[in-house]
Amino acid sequence: MHEPFDIVRKVRLTEKATLLSETLNKYIFEVAPSANKHQIKSAVETLMKKKVIAVNTANYFGKARRKRRPDAGRTASWKKAIVTLAPGEKIDFA
Repeated sequence: MHEPFDIVRKVRLTEKATLLSETLNKYIFEVAPSANKHQIKSAVETLMKKKVIAVNTANYFGKARRKRRPDAGRTASWKKAIVTLAPGEKIDFA
């Protein structure tokens, strides 16, 4: 799992993510749960060709669904990475 496409799964484009990118130059990615900060940094630098200053991560555990039924399940757990780029760097997702 050392390929950049295996580590960075998708970009999270939410209202909060857009605000962070416009004001603080931070971008939010959904990454592989087993990836560490060094792997995430090198993957983003390889894929986006931008200089990364910092990486913050957070694990989100799946929520329980259909509680009152015998076939109860969970949504998928995932890991979020907030990547801070160097001043002057910008990622355009359009």
